This record gives sequence, C-alpha cells and structure tokens, in this order.
Amino acid sequence: MQSGYNRRMAPTLPLFDAILVWRSGVLDVRGRRFRCALGSGGVRAEKREGDGATPGGSFPLRRLLYRADRVSAPRTALPIEPLAPADGWCDDPTNTAYNRQVRLPIDASAEQLWRNDGLYDVIVMLGYNDDPVVHGRGSAIFLHVARPGHAPTAGCVALALGDLLEVLEGCGPKTQLRIHDRDAPT
Repeated sequence: MQSGYNRRMAPTLPLFDAILVWRSGVLDVRGRRFRCALGSGGVRAEKREGDGATPGGSFPLRRLLYRADRVSAPRTALPIEPLAPADGWCDDPTNTAYNRQVRLPIDASAEQLWRNDGLYDVIVMLGYNDDPVVHGRGSAIFLHVARPGHAPTAGCVALALGDLLEVLEGCGPKTQLRIHDRDAPT
C-alpha cells in the first residue's frame, strides 16, 4: 500500500486515463466539461519560473493534499494526506529543494500551502519538472481550487471546489493531466 493511500476512499468507478485541459479554460474528462482557470501567461511549452504560464504537455497526478480542518478527505484513488500549517513549496531556483514540498520556515523563497483564501483546501501535485528537476523551468504547478470568477492563476490549473472534488473521484496514480495550447474542440 502506498504512503497516504486510503483504500476505503477509493472510488468504485473506472479511473480516468486522461483529463484534457484546453487553453480556452475548459477541462474535459470523458466528455464532461468544466470551466477551469489557467495561468495569466497562457499555455506555453517552454515554461520558466515566474512567467505566469501553465505548462503545455502531459503530467501525472502525483498526490493530493487537503485542509482537514475545512474539507473532508476527497474520494480518490490518488495518494492522499492532510496538509499541515508548516507545509510549503520551494520556488527558489537557486535552492536544492527547488520544486519540492518543504517544512516552513526555510532559508529560501517558498510558497505557503496552508492558505487562508481556500485555494489550496484541495491541492494535487502534478508531475511537472520533478523527474528530474530543472532549476528555473517552473515550480509549484498544481491542480487546485479556483478563485471566484475563475480568475487566472500563477500557472496552475484551477476548478471550482465542487467540480474539483467530482473530477478527483475518477483519478488515480495512472491518470494524466494533458494541457493543450489550443482551444477545446466544439
């Protein structure tokens, strides 16, 4: 059994092979469409740290973290664990912990994962720039809760909380998030 994996939380439906994301702000899974927010810098194949872009490509869903003080553990077959107040993500390209989860405080630039605004109440770590990590190529690319009105992200993919929870029910360790630099087909 994988660390953090909770078998009783696993869905009974067949798992998704792929979730499609289109630059027009549409997330498509098995023909069901959801509005999503993407990075303010658009979708780019050549992402760089701080450019605000969502990386184009196909990325595995690594694991899910959630705020147990705000939401119940999502139903999913992904590895899952609750967030802690000291959880962060290093976004400093000069640090050896770049694009990795860290315990705060650290002596480097890092994003706080325990947020007051609810955006990271449910957060999925994507397999972007993590195997191997290339310093400066971009960090902290997640699937998370959208801001009101689906305002742009800093490079992540974001859905309304209810939509995110629904999508996660069909996700497992083999699910890929495929981000396209073209509009959704009609």
